[in-house]
Amino acid sequence: MEAEPSSSTGQPVPMQEPKEEDKKPVPPLEKEDNMPALERVPSIDSKGAASPAIVSSLAYKDLNFRVGPTVDLYPLQNYTFNNKAPQPEKDKSYPERLLRMEANYAKRGRRETVEGVLLCHKHGHPHVFLFNINKAFFKLPGGRLKPGENEVGGLKRKLTNRLASIHQSLQPKWEVGNLLSVWWRPTFDSVQYPYIPPHVTKPKERLRLFLVPLPEECLFSVPDNYKLKAVPLFEMYNNVNRYGRIIAGLPELLSQFHFNIHT
Repeated sequence: MEAEPSSSTGQPVPMQEPKEEDKKPVPPLEKEDNMPALERVPSIDSKGAASPAIVSSLAYKDLNFRVGPTVDLYPLQNYTFNNKAPQPEKDKSYPERLLRMEANYAKRGRRETVEGVLLCHKHGHPHVFLFNINKAFFKLPGGRLKPGENEVGGLKRKLTNRLASIHQSLQPKWEVGNLLSVWWRPTFDSVQYPYIPPHVTKPKERLRLFLVPLPEECLFSVPDNYKLKAVPLFEMYNNVNRYGRIIAGLPELLSQFHFNIHT
């Protein structure tokens, strides 16, 4: 054993072995109120050897405190689909929609839009219901609010109009959940931002996305001229060219939730 220099004389002083009475075992960590239990698990040290380490059992057993709210997802086959009378789209293309928006802005001011994110799962992987319009572009169910209309009531109205049966007894009882994001359109073009750019004083549209948890079973009645598709998250993630920036960003927004997968 090496000797260390004395602080007073500068001469080396032999190191002393600890006395037996000083070799007391380290007491185990005790669980405090409202604190997770701690346990010893194997770890690898810098030399590659296994050694015990104390970690929280939550790191392996219970991660609920780290994630957001729980959302129940039911299998796609739980839902039934039929058709109803067509609802012609006012716009055949996205550029036509922008032109109509500009005309309406002069009459009504800023457009207020709400859309719903409806989820199911297939083979345990989350899917989002999307409309495919004229094989040209994809959109979430929803639409423009009426002047003075509440966003929750307006979204329920839009969902009923687009997806519910004409028979009231068969219509789902929509539940509007968390606000997922807010997007702003500064000008009459396709660019939207999740914030208002500093130089913009009069944005042309505000779009709010809401999570809409689905019941275990329900009937969707889709207009004849619409196609409703369940698209997996892995397909839409970062796929801006096909789905647009907002839909392509949904997997990131939804990662805050814990999905309870029902079979």
